[in-house]
Amino acid sequence: MSQITFRGNRVTTYGDLPAKDERAPHFELVKTDLSTATLNDFRGKRVVMNIFPSIDTGVCATSVRNFNQRASDLKNTVVLCISRDLPFAQKRFVNDEGLENVVNLSDFRERNFGKDYGLEMLDGPLEGLLSRVVIVLDENGNVIHSQQVADIAEEPDYLAALKTLL
Repeated sequence: MSQITFRGNRVTTYGDLPAKDERAPHFELVKTDLSTATLNDFRGKRVVMNIFPSIDTGVCATSVRNFNQRASDLKNTVVLCISRDLPFAQKRFVNDEGLENVVNLSDFRERNFGKDYGLEMLDGPLEGLLSRVVIVLDENGNVIHSQQVADIAEEPDYLAALKTLL
């Protein structure tokens, strides 16, 4: 289990993030059209997983906008924005913002992603939601970078994540 904070209060997460060079755990998440996406759907591409509590908060929205902008310059790379928001909220956000370089996925149905990746919050005001994490995978689904943001109210280190893809 890991410890992070939310506005100065300690929060415990389910476990540890997948380690560097480890194969990323399989997932089944819900797309904005309510169909299912799996990790295998992105095989052969580099994957940036931008994981956060809710698209309807300022920092989460900012991270989606930032990765959308930066993803346009990346070759053979897909950015997955993952939360437990309903797919309708995710779709509304990207449509309202005109974002085209990210894929929004939801863990609302199975609720296994947060446990399998060790990042679900077990206590605190946002208990049950996903903590703020960035995980980067190579074309084979192996972890090449991960960051769990120490305080949920802070943005991830975009440059550190994207440097692994240059």
